[in-house]
Amino acid sequence: MTQPLPLLDDAADDAPSRADALRAQILALVAEYHAEAFPARAFVPGETPVPVSGKVFGAREIQHLVDAGLDFWLTTGRFAAQFERAFARACGVRHATLVNSGSSANLVALSALTSPSLEDRLRPGDEVITVAAGFPTTVNPIFQNGLVPVFLDVELGTYGPIVAQLEAALSDRTRAVMIAHTLGNPFDLAAVTAFVRQHGLRLVEDCCDAVGATYAGRPVGTFGDLATVSFYPAHHITMGEGGAVLTNAPALRTLVESFRDWGRDCWCEPGKDNTCGKRFGWQLGELPCGYDHKYTYSHVGYNLKATDMQAAVGVAQLERLPGFVAARRANFAWLRAALADLEDVLLLPEPQPGSEPSWFGFPVLVRDGAPFSRDALVQFLEARRIATRLLFGGNLVRQPAYRGLTYRVVGDLANSDRVMRSAFWVGVWPGLTEPMLAWVAASIRAFCRGEAR
Repeated sequence: MTQPLPLLDDAADDAPSRADALRAQILALVAEYHAEAFPARAFVPGETPVPVSGKVFGAREIQHLVDAGLDFWLTTGRFAAQFERAFARACGVRHATLVNSGSSANLVALSALTSPSLEDRLRPGDEVITVAAGFPTTVNPIFQNGLVPVFLDVELGTYGPIVAQLEAALSDRTRAVMIAHTLGNPFDLAAVTAFVRQHGLRLVEDCCDAVGATYAGRPVGTFGDLATVSFYPAHHITMGEGGAVLTNAPALRTLVESFRDWGRDCWCEPGKDNTCGKRFGWQLGELPCGYDHKYTYSHVGYNLKATDMQAAVGVAQLERLPGFVAARRANFAWLRAALADLEDVLLLPEPQPGSEPSWFGFPVLVRDGAPFSRDALVQFLEARRIATRLLFGGNLVRQPAYRGLTYRVVGDLANSDRVMRSAFWVGVWPGLTEPMLAWVAASIRAFCRGEAR
């Protein structure tokens, strides 16, 4: 980082105190600005949008953002280090490594398991078990690393993997399992962890939708070798863009940082040199002895770091996380109770037994034989300004992106096809009010009972 020019004459002695006073004044004005720029607005049914997701923030988030901007340290810095420490504690793991998105987190996590430094490294052609009904970026890193996805079907209602299919998915090339906790509902971690232990496999938990969820009293993200998180505005906390890779293994953390930081062998933080004490004393590969360690690369990596301004927002958001999770659970419970009498035409969501989800959304599946289709219900809700989303990519093997690629399928993926045809979800995020939830429930009920069809 370029150092600021020194002030001339006597003003130099007063520069730190003047700068601190100006910073405090600016941050106080930011709080005033927030109050004026983001006032609460009344909800008008049918006119005010009811989003499926969104960001909830206050003056503190904007103050943190401006505070980081005033430092003008534009890459990873003090806020990033603070966030990584605090988020690791919040998730119950030793290490959290910040990246620029949840998609990057998935790419970095799985790529780390291909490192030549690991005896059990994943190699091209090895198989990774996953599910067909999910989000593409859980699967894309498998293809990107020359590995072969093996797709399981999902249970309807929980939308986790059908764990009875795990043994059928196993082959002599199986090396890992990488599955997401769908919409914040943990998958059957008891069955999956028993399976990976029995067969000596790696486990990557995609927790991008599930921060705050627990299974058997333990936070998700603590069961696998690695776990991933997203901080996109739709998620449990946000930095705008951002993500993290979680692990309890220091060796895996080092690999994650390498793949995130251009693939370099050096582990110095940005702006620092010679952390290892022998920057010009290494002999690696076919490089000449003493080649600068900061320019020595042990992996084919990327630059996937987040900025300190993003991390600054995350630090403020993390203070709100317990309240956000509680609000999501309360909103989910409100909708579940309000729609309970529609079970004859709708399959309503169920928590995975033994878990306490941190709901990302409220999934609904229109039952076979209902007198209406998913598409008709969705169009009705959208016309009432109630936003909906399908369950991500539906059955991913039907997606054009994967046409012609190599993968295996277990069974006929009948449930994934039903998800593709008949499922959708509405929001439970903390920005929803009870009048909004009441409008959602009343609208779904009116349509399902034929009052508005």
